[in-house]
Amino acid sequence: MSRLPTTTARLRVLHQSFKPALLEGEVNAGSFQWTFRWAFDRGELSVEPSLGRALIQDALLRFLLKADYQLEPGGDYMFTVRAAF
Repeated sequence: MSRLPTTTARLRVLHQSFKPALLEGEVNAGSFQWTFRWAFDRGELSVEPSLGRALIQDALLRFLLKADYQLEPGGDYMFTVRAAF
């Protein structure tokens, strides 16, 4: 049985605001880099640019939901994506 490919994604929180309930940052995986905005009161995540967005969006949202209260502005975090970038 073969193992699924994995890539380590690195996330940096740039800004957090409780009113409006918003978290902004950037995430890198492989040679890709995106910025994101997460409206955590509504669970809405936007990721830009669109190139490679389908590869990271679901894994990023799962990480954000799991680590929600531990994330702080200026913080660097890592999570694993089940895909090769």
